[in-house]
Amino acid sequence: MAIPASHPCVLYRDFGFREHQSSPSSAVSAAACCGGWSGVTSGYSLAWRGACRRRIGDLRAGAFWISKPSSVEMEGISGMEEMDEVLRRSKELSQPVIIDWIASWCRKCIYLKPKLEKLAAEFHPRVQFYFVDVNKVPQALVKRGNVTKMPTIQLWKDGECKAEVIGGHKAWLVIEEVREMIQKNI
Repeated sequence: MAIPASHPCVLYRDFGFREHQSSPSSAVSAAACCGGWSGVTSGYSLAWRGACRRRIGDLRAGAFWISKPSSVEMEGISGMEEMDEVLRRSKELSQPVIIDWIASWCRKCIYLKPKLEKLAAEFHPRVQFYFVDVNKVPQALVKRGNVTKMPTIQLWKDGECKAEVIGGHKAWLVIEEVREMIQKNI
């Protein structure tokens, strides 16, 4: 982990490396002397540029990982063409798609959406998550989804609906049902 320092040599002293050849008290500033460094990430050599021109040491991180995002924003589907494109891509990649059918007047739908976005982060990128606001799309699209109750969460695979959860009960139960639905169909 790189800690910002006013003088790059301080970073070396803090991590137990040999000190820089030029004296920190010299009239030449650290930026003019060193010119900066490259490779300050896990597993890379730390090399000085500029007047120093020699490798001083290696910096290795004790624990380095890239964490997953805590949530993934669901994309909206606003028409029949978009729905066709999503299903075509899904079929091409052999990847299931979750579609959350919501209504802007439905409090449960609005409450569930951020929870589904957190669930999307758990399965990203193996499963793509989308939402459809039934009040803003043509009724032909709603009929195609065979949706009658809000919220309805469907799993689509190979261009057809394979399973669905109608979220009329507690949010944590709905999320667990959706998680099970995904795990069964992946």
